[in-house]
Amino acid sequence: MTFVETLEPQSLWRHFDRILTIPRGSGNEAAFREHVIGFAGRLGLEHQVDGMGNLLVRKPGSAGREDAPAVVLQNHMDMVNEKNSDVVHDFEKDPIKPERDGDYLTAVGTTLGADNGIGIAAALAVLESTDLVHGPIEALFTVDEETGLTGAAGLDASMITGRILLNLDSEEEGILYVGCAGGGDSALTVPVVHQSTPAGSTAIEIKLKGLKGGHSGCDIHLQRGNAIKLLVRALYTCREELSRLNFAALDGGSAHNAIPREAFSTVVIAESDLDSFNSKFAEVVKTIQDEFRPAEPDMDAEIEVVSVPLEMWDDVT
Repeated sequence: MTFVETLEPQSLWRHFDRILTIPRGSGNEAAFREHVIGFAGRLGLEHQVDGMGNLLVRKPGSAGREDAPAVVLQNHMDMVNEKNSDVVHDFEKDPIKPERDGDYLTAVGTTLGADNGIGIAAALAVLESTDLVHGPIEALFTVDEETGLTGAAGLDASMITGRILLNLDSEEEGILYVGCAGGGDSALTVPVVHQSTPAGSTAIEIKLKGLKGGHSGCDIHLQRGNAIKLLVRALYTCREELSRLNFAALDGGSAHNAIPREAFSTVVIAESDLDSFNSKFAEVVKTIQDEFRPAEPDMDAEIEVVSVPLEMWDDVT
């Protein structure tokens, strides 16, 4: 347990504190599902699991409200597993480490999992409450929301009797959403040719870090930087003043619905272009930093000369 369980209302935060200790990345919800099943069993509540792994827990209505319309409280069990590159964390087994930043609860170098952990905590608090007056409640916990809503898409709807559903996955306190944004995936395949690295080459490793990241749907209007796009933009601009520039590695991001907050690349240039590259790269990065400073004040870039790889991709044009 951590300081989180002492926050108010404790009936909610005590559950969220426990949720932080259970790994529940997309496709790895089994342990968390068993936690909720055990919780329901201790309360004497019925539960049902469908073929997708979605879980439904039923709580009868209060005295005199047994025949009221059932209300479905829906959440998704999985979370986005994302961490800073310099943080050692195994999402398969390590608990999330919370920390307080003023009025906000965050995590140490990783995602917090409040999406949708805080909604789950609210549903569990309702299921546990003995003083709320309510009709029948059906608490629905779906799987694999973060990688494509596959749990909800494959839900066995026969489990549910309620026709009123409250999805507890909103982003703003005091705001009620009617509808759903949906989502879509795109795949881009770029043909590349590996070629031997010529003599007289220098390899440079570039790191673009310190961006805020965020949810690609809910935070997209905040004008935050996409680390992958910005790094490629910088390198493409540098290419205009070099005799050649070849990628040896490019990596960044960790989830299809998270704005990449870090990106890394190793490029190969002519040794004679090193000074020109350093100068142009610093100039381009400063331009990007100035452009994004209101949204990304902590953006930073590092470059380091590294061992020349044996192979590289064909020339960037």
